[in-house]
Amino acid sequence: MRIALAGAGAFGEKHLDGLKLIDGVEIVSIISRTADQAAAVAAKYGARHSSTELADALARDDVDAVILCTPTQMHAAQAIACMDAGKHVQVEIPLADSWADAEAVLTKQKETGLVCMVGHTRRFNPSHQYVHNRIVAGEFNIQQMDVQTYFFRRKNMNAKGEPRSWTDHLLWHHAAHTVDLFAYQAGPIVQANAIEGPHHPDLGIAMDMSIQLKAASGAICTLSLSFNNDGPLGTFFRYIGDTGTYIARYDDLVTGKEEVIDVSHVDVSMNGIELQDREFIAAIREGREPNSSVAQVLPCYRVLHDLEQQF
Repeated sequence: MRIALAGAGAFGEKHLDGLKLIDGVEIVSIISRTADQAAAVAAKYGARHSSTELADALARDDVDAVILCTPTQMHAAQAIACMDAGKHVQVEIPLADSWADAEAVLTKQKETGLVCMVGHTRRFNPSHQYVHNRIVAGEFNIQQMDVQTYFFRRKNMNAKGEPRSWTDHLLWHHAAHTVDLFAYQAGPIVQANAIEGPHHPDLGIAMDMSIQLKAASGAICTLSLSFNNDGPLGTFFRYIGDTGTYIARYDDLVTGKEEVIDVSHVDVSMNGIELQDREFIAAIREGREPNSSVAQVLPCYRVLHDLEQQF
């Protein structure tokens, strides 16, 4: 499986680190905003091609699939371009920052029949997989999810503390993780409410947001998001259920009493991003729909659209 990766920033390198661990995968092409960065990352991961233009990778006959870790505003158009070129594509979250663009990607996927997967990593984190397996087995039912997504942001910086050219968004980017996960764990969302705080004068985005969700099952979700939180940083999920309470911190899981749960047996890795990439590769090889396909996650983007209309 020959892969091109576009967007060689902090998250792009996390994918590259995961891909190195998957048998039969070759990283062929690296696309980035600057030629120097593209060349440096290509050299680091053994890719024989680098460029600043995605079209250069799409024109190559030694590229089977593309992973997009580019700015949010480019995701939908680039995903469509990949499928137009006959390439399978994994789009990092979010799929799009509008409902119309999200629908357009699904339309193209149906037209081409190619694998189009979206990087909803929470479906793959061992912590959330553990909870999902208990739900599927009928051993646990969610009553409420209480989620905090907290960062401290004053400039456009990536996860490595490096400047970047675009601004992410609490609703379309960060809330997308939880909206999709809640539906994945508790069932279809039937009610959604949101309020936002003041917009930052330079970044032009809301710095605080509160979202309430209700599933058809009756379960509720309370999501608090902030770019004003001065530590600790990250996203923390509290599952309150009928037979227990779990707290998930990315790939790790504890009980409500902070007792560590061993999730090392849940999957072949403890790295959610690697597991996400393994699913992408496996779906292509097996000719099947992946978990977190564009069709499966599209309802999340309808909810985000509906929430946006409330602001």
